[in-house]
Amino acid sequence: MKLSKEKKSGILGLALVFPSFLLLLGVVIVPIFFSTKESLLNEQGGYDFSHYTALFSDEVMRLNIWYTLKVTIISTVLVLAISYGVALLLRFSNGTAATWIRRLYLIPMFVPGVIATYAIISMYGNHGWLARFFTLFGIESFPKIIFDLKGLILANLWFNIPFSTMLLASALGGIPNSIIESAKDAGAGKWQLFFRFILPLSYKTMLVAVTFVFMGVIGSFTAPYLIGPNAPQVLGVAMHQVFSVYQETAQASALAVFMFLLCSAMGYFYIRTMTKDAKDEATRAGH
Repeated sequence: MKLSKEKKSGILGLALVFPSFLLLLGVVIVPIFFSTKESLLNEQGGYDFSHYTALFSDEVMRLNIWYTLKVTIISTVLVLAISYGVALLLRFSNGTAATWIRRLYLIPMFVPGVIATYAIISMYGNHGWLARFFTLFGIESFPKIIFDLKGLILANLWFNIPFSTMLLASALGGIPNSIIESAKDAGAGKWQLFFRFILPLSYKTMLVAVTFVFMGVIGSFTAPYLIGPNAPQVLGVAMHQVFSVYQETAQASALAVFMFLLCSAMGYFYIRTMTKDAKDEATRAGH
């Protein structure tokens, strides 16, 4: 029995997708299933939502959730603003500053996280290089950066700006010069050029950057563990303590599932926005 060309193509497509599906099943789906199951297990051996209720009824855990969201939102906004500004500079400037930034801005991506975190401690700690430098000028007091919100945000900027800048610079580089020049010839000013042409043509990549930064920050562990405050804590560190110190595996699983749901909500927003835009483009093309 001969197979048609369409069936052969379908079988080949399934064969190519199957290894990726197995990897997704073993690395993501199965662990999520077992974590969810364990998070619903109570002390009596039954299943309920008591561990999820504890996330919001316990004051310490509520502070941890709020602190995590605060760090994530502030870091994401700052990363996006700085990355977009740097990407604009790289796209529309050929000066000395742009040249050096173009050569150096990817370096943090090749520095291991632990080394970068200890470098931040050495630089911005109460007895770090910067504090000792200020003492030469008689300035003894130094603002608390390490073991504080400011230190976490500084670390998040270091880890996320290069990747976001690379994404946004690629999107801005794909905007044809003819569009920019035509807009300028039509009398568009800098702000009109940005809001009417540059931003609409790059906002999809901006959403990708926001999604990756949000998920990366909310699930971060190394920097918060080394330079974050003892209380409140980000959820990754709190989950580690609940699991390893208090040995409450069901509560730690509830925390893990809750973090997964937060990231899933961000992913849903991204996919929904992209799908809506694709439908709108198809509708306009049809007309």
